[in-house]
Amino acid sequence: MDNPTDGGDVLGGLEIEVEAELKLAELSRPEQVMELPSAEWPFDPMDVQREEIGLRNLLGAVEAADGHDSRGDEPSTGS
Repeated sequence: MDNPTDGGDVLGGLEIEVEAELKLAELSRPEQVMELPSAEWPFDPMDVQREEIGLRNLLGAVEAADGHDSRGDEPSTGS
């Protein structure tokens, strides 16, 4: 039975969730929405950009906590 306090499983699941949310934010194409009159915006493009920044920060933190090098997704050697 898996140990419920095992951070690796939690971090792996969180990383998958954050990556999926980041893909959705990227697919929303806020730059195209900004070309429309603001009354026709289905969402505020600035909110999407702020969310994307937050998700990238969270993903970096998850990768760091999980021991991945953000430059190449290689486990850190601790040096």
